[in-house]
Amino acid sequence: MSHEMLTRPIGASGIEASVIGLGTWAIGGWMWGGTDEAKSIEAIQTAVDEGVTLVDTAPAYGQGLAEEIVGKALVGRRDKVVLATKCGLVWHSQKGNHFFDYDGQPVHRYLGKDAIIYEVEQSLTRLKTDYIDHYITHWQDPTTPIAETMEALETLKQQGKIRSIGASNTSAEDVAAYVAAGQLDAIQEEYSMVKRDIETSLLPLCAEHGVSALSYSSLALGLLSGKVGPDREFTGDDQRKDNPRFSMANRQKIAALMVEIAPVADAHNATLAQTVIAWTVQQPGITFSLCGARNADQARENAAAGRIRLSQQDIATITAAAGTHLTNLDG
Repeated sequence: MSHEMLTRPIGASGIEASVIGLGTWAIGGWMWGGTDEAKSIEAIQTAVDEGVTLVDTAPAYGQGLAEEIVGKALVGRRDKVVLATKCGLVWHSQKGNHFFDYDGQPVHRYLGKDAIIYEVEQSLTRLKTDYIDHYITHWQDPTTPIAETMEALETLKQQGKIRSIGASNTSAEDVAAYVAAGQLDAIQEEYSMVKRDIETSLLPLCAEHGVSALSYSSLALGLLSGKVGPDREFTGDDQRKDNPRFSMANRQKIAALMVEIAPVADAHNATLAQTVIAWTVQQPGITFSLCGARNADQARENAAAGRIRLSQQDIATITAAAGTHLTNLDG
């Protein structure tokens, strides 16, 4: 793994970033059993020191907590990173579409111009910066026309507050509407060996319009990390506790898959998780892989995946193994 970190452009924005991005959902603590600020800061700083230039966060991760931690971690390092955050999940307003409750308070999906202008200022303050490199609509709002949302985002871009535009958790219709309304640089969607539906629904459309794809949950919440064996137990508010994808039967299939991936990992002196991430960013149409890390060791391990260069034969071997073991997974 003596290669340089692989970098790619974000759509037509002119911004280049490392193919491995640091995702900070877990750092917000919510749905992940709390957070440790000191370890989180160390994770972020280690990722950057290891060549990860893409850091992805969102106001919804702990209602501002993840953004605040990212802001603290990047003091003195801000110019080394492509900072991505999001808008559209609001708790300051009851407009839009009710999505869920957080600590008894309603959170709405709302992408009206008024909210976006308010949200960007909140994020800039928490992140201790005066610009956001990549600004993403977090979940789509069925009550606001995408043209209105894009108008607000294009205005922020002209003002220099954001440098590029992304959309997350989209449908093909959403992507078409964004592209029609302005310059969409990237989508951000769940994608992994166990969830590949965007290969047929969204990626062809993105390829046609020069839109990048950031994949999240590349390790499927840890299922594909090689560290969640059949005997692992989940407790408390850990969202994996009742997730059918973490059924015993699934974990046995994953264990069988890992046995087949192991020789490829060994050949690259890599871990199973690194090999799975490297495979992910070599899939057609996948530009970046966002990987969560809650401590420095995890950040270091994820970063190294961007320095692996799998051969076509390696990719074919892994893809065939996934086809054998991952058909008929629960959930």
